[in-house]
Amino acid sequence: MTRLSTLCYIEQDGKYLMLHRTVKKEDVNKDKWIGVGGHFERNESPEECLLREVWEETGYTLTSWQYRGIVTFIYGEDTTEYMSLYTADGFTGEPHPCDEGQLEWVDKEEVLCLNIWEGDKIFFRLLNEGRPFFSLKLVYDRTDTLLEAALDGRPLELFDILNEDGTRTGLVRERGVAHLEGSLHPTAHVWIVRKKEGGWDLLLQKRSACKDSNPGCWDISSAGHVEAGDDYLPSAIRELAEELGIRAREEELHFVGMRRAQFEDVFYGRPFRDNELSAVYIYREPVDETALTLQESEVEAVRWMDYRECWRQVEEDTLPNCMYLDELKMVGDFLFGEKEKE
Repeated sequence: MTRLSTLCYIEQDGKYLMLHRTVKKEDVNKDKWIGVGGHFERNESPEECLLREVWEETGYTLTSWQYRGIVTFIYGEDTTEYMSLYTADGFTGEPHPCDEGQLEWVDKEEVLCLNIWEGDKIFFRLLNEGRPFFSLKLVYDRTDTLLEAALDGRPLELFDILNEDGTRTGLVRERGVAHLEGSLHPTAHVWIVRKKEGGWDLLLQKRSACKDSNPGCWDISSAGHVEAGDDYLPSAIRELAEELGIRAREEELHFVGMRRAQFEDVFYGRPFRDNELSAVYIYREPVDETALTLQESEVEAVRWMDYRECWRQVEEDTLPNCMYLDELKMVGDFLFGEKEKE
């Protein structure tokens, strides 16, 4: 079944007009909060549908609106809906009751706290960032779990959101939303090392200048998020191949331990809240740094650095970096025998 619809978020005084869909029992949006809108009638244009549906559900006549994007909503195996997404900042008229549920003005900062679709959080992020016209595809299963998301035809990263004990909550969230909300999610870290007289060298990577956090900083050899449905070790193997071109086997990665990390900062004028549970690994097979294939979008350069010198510079903050001393200590304990594991 393919349907066409409009969805509008009316803005006023830093708030969105939200509709709590509580009335219809057979409603894919039952108990969720969405904007106002509805399905096209025969021969309607998107704007005609928009104006009619907004008036029917709210009593308002729009005087100023903007077409923001197309949302392709796929639910289960039999529902595909193409939603024309609008925001509006001008209207006249007096509000009247809505037969779909309850209307309420909600602060924009509070909208993500409501019971909304995970995919809606993605387009709210895009709207708040002032993103120009976009096409967003969202695929859900019948339990309302987000299975796939794509922006302008390119896949978006999805993470499993974790409980404090590291188990999965069942929620799947898009990367940008997870970092906006500070949601706990899994990552895999790999430290490439080489033995030398009296110690160890670490292979550090310099993050690309276009990274969404800590651009241009020296970092762990290879690190990345665990994609929804995946696990730590396969993710570590994948990241080594993608970022550095290293084709490692699982038995070549030595597990060091789990580490929890949190930080908040602002990048490109937007808040970034990181909240990770990381599996930390050591890779000590021979590596020729001059023969690596660096992923341009992720890695600008690599360099070897003595472990103790790296510790000193991170501790003294003389090296532009985004590494943590507690993780360096985990690695050092492993390498220098205090927690030697094979």
